[in-house]
Amino acid sequence: MSQPLSDKTRTLIRSGVDYAGPLAFLVGYLITHNMLSATWALVGASAIALAVGYGVERRIAPMPLFAGLAALIFGGLTLYFHDPRFVKIKPTAINTILGLTMLGGLALKRNPLKALMGEALKLPDAAWRTLTLRYGLFFLCVAVLNEAIWRTQPESIWIWFRMPGLQILSLVFSLTQLPLMMKHIQTDTQTDKNSADV
Repeated sequence: MSQPLSDKTRTLIRSGVDYAGPLAFLVGYLITHNMLSATWALVGASAIALAVGYGVERRIAPMPLFAGLAALIFGGLTLYFHDPRFVKIKPTAINTILGLTMLGGLALKRNPLKALMGEALKLPDAAWRTLTLRYGLFFLCVAVLNEAIWRTQPESIWIWFRMPGLQILSLVFSLTQLPLMMKHIQTDTQTDKNSADV
């Protein structure tokens, strides 16, 4: 009988699912200086990462699954039509969908960000709504930025923006949200007390 995976191993696997595709795309481009060859690396690494992630954990979190499937779809279109514009608009499409999902959820009085992260982070609904609004606007801004860069800058500039630029941008933005999260984060004791007070 196999032993359960350690938290460290699970974290490494999840990071692999998250970053295998973009990293393979960057390495493929640096080696070949060819977008189509880099896209083959993206598609192959994304497919392997999704398969390994599911094989090990028997599930894939919604965000990595969404990003991985998008890589397969847009990468496949790039290879089929021999047109790198498809892989260049992938970040635009992904971030537009995420942004509209966040803002649309708020308009419908739902909270998609809480649904994605609620198990890992306990916050009051008002804080979740603020975070959802901020992330929705952030995703839309990233979509616009991606369009501006790939349409106006040399291909090599866009490659570095894609990886690691987007990852750094997302990390910096998430760090700016820490004060809000730390101000409102609830411990299990606080959550139980709030439930008892209802």
